[in-house]
Amino acid sequence: MAIITPSTAAAHDNAPEPQVVLHRIYCRDASLEVPHAPQIFNQQKWDPNIDLQVGTEASAIGNDFQQVTLILTVTAKVENEQVAYLAEVKQAGLFVVSGFPDEAQMNAVLGTYCPTVIFPFARETVADLVQRAGFPQLLLAPINFQAAYAQHVAQAQGVVQPATSVN
Repeated sequence: MAIITPSTAAAHDNAPEPQVVLHRIYCRDASLEVPHAPQIFNQQKWDPNIDLQVGTEASAIGNDFQQVTLILTVTAKVENEQVAYLAEVKQAGLFVVSGFPDEAQMNAVLGTYCPTVIFPFARETVADLVQRAGFPQLLLAPINFQAAYAQHVAQAQGVVQPATSVN
């Protein structure tokens, strides 16, 4: 517990408050491959197996600016494991991130909050690409970036996380 006296109050007031401000969201890269077109459109039944790979990257730009990139790779395979399409989207956000007292807190913000803000835009970009390629709309389920980040940190520290169930 910290005791604030008149002499420490002035120092406490001068401490910068942690802040995260979204400056801009943009698509860094987007691609779609349909390796078996047009034959893939002759499928009698459209019930693909969807594989979603998710990654994030963060880099300091300067003056408290951080670029966070959310990378979504979606592979749709039909019944015979033939790839119907492969979509990759790199959706980025430029954030002003300042006032965090330590690197662990900063990394947590960059690994959880920022991707959560970016995800709806990346999801929309994927859906648009897939639909423009002539396939039914694909709506990706929300992602819990806090749980994914916690698992990533635990793996990096060599800690085994017990399996959890969602009710």
